[in-house]
Amino acid sequence: MSTAPVIGLDAVTKRFEAVTAVDHVSVDLVEGEFFALLGPSGCGKTTLLRVIAGFEEPDEGKVLLDGRDITQLRPNRRPVNLMFQSYALFPHMTVYNNIAYGLEMENCSKSEIEGRVDEMLAMTQLDALAHRKPDQLSGGQRQRVALARALVKRPRVLLLDEPLGALDKKLRGQMQLELKKLQHDLGITFVVVTHDQEEALVMADRIALMKDGRIEQLGAPEQLYERPGSRFVADFIGVSNFFEGRATGDGVETEAGDVFRGEGGAETGASCAIAVRPERISLSAPDRLEDQNSVSGQISDIAYHGQDINIHVLAAGSKNAVLARISAADDKSRSFSIGQTVWCNWRPEHGRILTN
Repeated sequence: MSTAPVIGLDAVTKRFEAVTAVDHVSVDLVEGEFFALLGPSGCGKTTLLRVIAGFEEPDEGKVLLDGRDITQLRPNRRPVNLMFQSYALFPHMTVYNNIAYGLEMENCSKSEIEGRVDEMLAMTQLDALAHRKPDQLSGGQRQRVALARALVKRPRVLLLDEPLGALDKKLRGQMQLELKKLQHDLGITFVVVTHDQEEALVMADRIALMKDGRIEQLGAPEQLYERPGSRFVADFIGVSNFFEGRATGDGVETEAGDVFRGEGGAETGASCAIAVRPERISLSAPDRLEDQNSVSGQISDIAYHGQDINIHVLAAGSKNAVLARISAADDKSRSFSIGQTVWCNWRPEHGRILTN
């Protein structure tokens, strides 16, 4: 993957009357990467995607393509394709004709159309369905047709707005892997908008997590998950336990008097919290583990999730029950019971100190 930016956003701002949907966003999209715009509803991610596509003109800032200003360029003049969540397939056309439509509008030769459509049919495994119409296809098959129709024009950048939102959970998981493999094989820059943090973690090379029109944190999936830069990031991506307190320099002192060490930091005395992922917490009874942060409490609930077991512990110094996630294959998982007193332990490097 090249490190050269194909799309650059320079201080882009977009307002709708009194509402600022996108607020001075600057970011470079690298050639050949899978980039995710992630965030809750109303955070500005879809508006930002439409600005890149040319369907919305920013009130301030610029959109660059290979360093060239394309802010005023109409959507059909940009080497960018937008795939809508609804797929927008023509119901009266076959799969083949749906894919060929864009090339026909560009007056490509018949031989070129046939070659490029056949290539897309093979790549998206739609060869056997070429003569079917959309109402004869499953949700996953329609999604692949829409993808093939967008890719057949060979865009520099493919924009996808909640592309898997209409699929059921199992199919969505399969299509995440298919989409990532297809992007890798093609080498085209993909930009996907999603509110599903698991989807972004699985597919993206980099994630921009948005909040109130701004990018709250930008980085690789592992970076956002393991080293969140704010409480919002730690809370939105995955699940975190938060222990409230005040900063002591290299740790957090809770209202219950416990001092937990962690990474990151805050000004001494500042209100903050230490965030810990459930899978980083180990349970022990009757003694705590040495050289680890530890807090004791009583098990209030045990929830079986197939491969994992979620154990909830009511502990002093935590507003909510502490959640520990352990493997169902772990023999120790059978030794815990509701009402039992246990220690929740985690290593200092697995705690993240975050300001409120």
